[in-house]
Amino acid sequence: MIEVDHPAISVRRQCALLGLPRASLYYQPHGESAETLHLMRLLDAQYTATPFYGIRRMTAWLRAQGYPVNHKRVARLMQQMGIEALYTKPKLSQAAAEHTIYPYLLRGVQVERVNQVWSTAIPYVRLHQGFVSLVAVMDWFSRYVLSWALSVTMDVHFCVEALENALQGGQPAIFNTDQGAQGTSRAFTECEI
Repeated sequence: MIEVDHPAISVRRQCALLGLPRASLYYQPHGESAETLHLMRLLDAQYTATPFYGIRRMTAWLRAQGYPVNHKRVARLMQQMGIEALYTKPKLSQAAAEHTIYPYLLRGVQVERVNQVWSTAIPYVRLHQGFVSLVAVMDWFSRYVLSWALSVTMDVHFCVEALENALQGGQPAIFNTDQGAQGTSRAFTECEI
């Protein structure tokens, strides 16, 4: 937008009209140094092997390899590369806004028989390459796991699959789950035998 050889308007005036500092006109971007590119390749290889390493562990690993880096540089490079540690994040059991909040039916209830109360939980299982989500449907009286499923995502489909498999063996009087988006979703609550 700036014409350096304009006959009537100087470069200074053109930059002022556009609201740009003159230094930005003359700036020549330069790429990353060879050392930084080498560090980025090392970070990428280590991240592939251990995706659960965060900034501190990556910094310690690079220092153990003989590279004098600090955590700020590693954080900047990881952000620039678009990588972050895989870990369980807080508030994953938040109910979605459109889902119904169901009352807690087990207050004061004595569980005395099979198929009286079933429940489900979604814990994480740590693996060598990260985490997976496990959903288990369990009978409270017998403590028997009726069905289970694994998934690398937190979508509702693997929860519905586990529930459908459990419902083939019986039907509970009360089904207890947390108020998370999976347990209160329409696909989960409308599941039939």
